[in-house]
Amino acid sequence: MDRAAFTIKNQKRASGLFLKYGAYFVFVLLAPFVGSPLLLFLLTFVFFLGLKFSKKSFSKSQDLTKLAFSMSVLLFISLLFEGLAYSLPLYIVLGAFAISVSGEQVSYFRESQRQENEKGFSGLRSSAFLGLRILAAFLAGSWALYWQELSVSSNLVFFIAVIGAVTGALFESIPSGINRNISVPLGAGMTMWIFEEFRYSVPPQEMLLALGFSLLLGFLAYRAKIADISALLSAALLGLLIIVFSGLSWYLLLLTFFILGGGFTRYKYRYKESIGLAQEKGGIRSYENVFSNSTTALVLAIAYGVFPAQGQAILYAYLGTVATATGDTLASEIGTTAKGSPRLITNLKVASPGEDGAISWLGELAALFGSLLIGLLAYAFGVTDNFTLSVLLATAGGFLGTNVDSLLGATFQKKGLLSNSGVNFVATFAGAGISGGLYLLSEGFLWFA
Repeated sequence: MDRAAFTIKNQKRASGLFLKYGAYFVFVLLAPFVGSPLLLFLLTFVFFLGLKFSKKSFSKSQDLTKLAFSMSVLLFISLLFEGLAYSLPLYIVLGAFAISVSGEQVSYFRESQRQENEKGFSGLRSSAFLGLRILAAFLAGSWALYWQELSVSSNLVFFIAVIGAVTGALFESIPSGINRNISVPLGAGMTMWIFEEFRYSVPPQEMLLALGFSLLLGFLAYRAKIADISALLSAALLGLLIIVFSGLSWYLLLLTFFILGGGFTRYKYRYKESIGLAQEKGGIRSYENVFSNSTTALVLAIAYGVFPAQGQAILYAYLGTVATATGDTLASEIGTTAKGSPRLITNLKVASPGEDGAISWLGELAALFGSLLIGLLAYAFGVTDNFTLSVLLATAGGFLGTNVDSLLGATFQKKGLLSNSGVNFVATFAGAGISGGLYLLSEGFLWFA
């Protein structure tokens, strides 16, 4: 693209941004005064239809059309749940709108910078734009709450704004055929709604410290070429939520899995690449790798903060899921380099290296080592204060969960019923169930004794 064409394109983009920002300020300023959720939905939907079927076609309205559609969807959901226990409040809708509009500015400047100067991802610049999203969502939500005279703590509004901003950035970074003016506001809005219902929050300074720490670690993983931008943001969101709901030590334990996984991916990488078993993209992980192995851990970490009465069972289930993810990754990365032929876990027949459901003696030892290490580190990090239970339950859950992964690979994955990510998710869930269940059994045994 020559300089003149690039300038014209940017002028059109800037014009589109001006139109979106104008609609944004009008919507945010006037929405709290409409009063009726039904009337607000109808006005937004009519605006969407007007843009959609306008005879005058101008490209700069297309993003606004899709954004108006997204807002109509959120307002319709809000209307459906009005008066119920789990209602979608207006301040969430306005916050999601603010995050999406701010995100358009992020994309605009990032693309301009990359095309003009051919620079890559800038952690400082992107962090600044993430801060802009947080501020925009917080101000939009606070404005709605002020004029609606609703009593919601500023800590909760800021908590929700941070989660929504990181989620919006994550959705924007994921390659998808869905326009970001649909995926970002709907994804951020639904996530904000979920966490709003927990009514759980921490002071803003703690939230920012947790966000800064998790972003820094994610950025280091990106620079070390073990994570792409989507994985960076996924890990940042995981880190933020785990630190806030259950503590830094819990995140450090999960971080151990990411570090070991990234490190052992490079173990005999050239050999694994020569036989077609190396991790794709030079070992760089994406959001799929992060969430397939860590979603169960995230749910358990949040549950630990929300349901403290069941804390010990949740804690050991968390050890089991992290141990399973670690054991499975090490078994895959190390086991494929074993001498001799692996065997299928279902019938112990000779299998090809890397075949779904194939196991080897080296892979089993690696799974045992990874699971044991998580149990030791859980005690060292202070996640648990019982050394024996930590080691035994983490090792049992991780080792058995890894073999559940192999069993699912030999059956469901081979038949096309589960993808590799799906197998990882189910296996980590099974590892959590095994460790958590063994803890409850041990408690029951001690009670009867």
